[in-house]
Amino acid sequence: MPDASTPLDGNAVFSALTQSRASLERACALGDGLGLALWRNRHDDTAYARPGHHTMSVYLEGGYSTYRRDAPDRKGAPDRVCLLPAEHESRWHVGGTQRFLHLYFQPEHLAWHCVRVLDTEPRALQLQDRLFAEDDTLVALSRRLVALDWRDPDARMVGNAMAHEAVTHLLRSHGARKPLTDWRGGLSTAVRRRVADWIHAHPASNPTLGELAALADLSEFHFARMFRVSFGMPPHAWVLRARLERAQSMLGDVRLSLQQVAAQAGFASPSHFNNRFRAVYGATPGQWRAGRVATIPSASSGAGR
Repeated sequence: MPDASTPLDGNAVFSALTQSRASLERACALGDGLGLALWRNRHDDTAYARPGHHTMSVYLEGGYSTYRRDAPDRKGAPDRVCLLPAEHESRWHVGGTQRFLHLYFQPEHLAWHCVRVLDTEPRALQLQDRLFAEDDTLVALSRRLVALDWRDPDARMVGNAMAHEAVTHLLRSHGARKPLTDWRGGLSTAVRRRVADWIHAHPASNPTLGELAALADLSEFHFARMFRVSFGMPPHAWVLRARLERAQSMLGDVRLSLQQVAAQAGFASPSHFNNRFRAVYGATPGQWRAGRVATIPSASSGAGR
């Protein structure tokens, strides 16, 4: 069973598998709402109904007799990828023994990548439902994730970077434009960029909702609602995520004390920084900094571009 310090019980797909015949080898939380689980299963039937989170499944061994009920002629195999979007529904039959890795991530995490990496509103893109697809990049990342010791904090930091890279790749390679049915209720592209650029250009500031709303020339009420539509999360959550992203990059500079990092990233105090950082990443800023020496260079080569 997963370590008590890294629970994934709130994850619908994870919970469904724990109630099936599947055997869990290990699991962990990587921070940023990212989770990993390594499974084995055989002679089973499972179903997923709109889990509310996204799941990437990569077959590592077996799967030759596994199929989805609505596509019985298509079978699994090692190095095949399935993608289950948050609104996905499916029923599966598992034949012989198979071993597979799951990467779980939240819609809010995908929204961050849409805006920051692709400069696109989250409502404009959707992940495609993929069944036994071939994707060498995702397979290679998955096998590197499996090779890590998930109990080690340094390894989990490396895994976090790999998972970010996987999500970015998923969006670029397996994302699709949603139909432009109704775009009312969000910020214009120019205003969205203006607000995002201001937040990231003023990391040490502590903007009020009114100050951000003024950038868009909107009332606080309308700005808060429209911001969530265009950014996929409320303003305060975006500001906190931007601060944590900046703090992460600054922790690589050992010339800066943790107190300096906290101040320059916009946190009220070192203890506030410590608590927020640990809540998201499962490690203190000091532990994260110490673990940077273990980072695999290629793990983050594709993230953030």
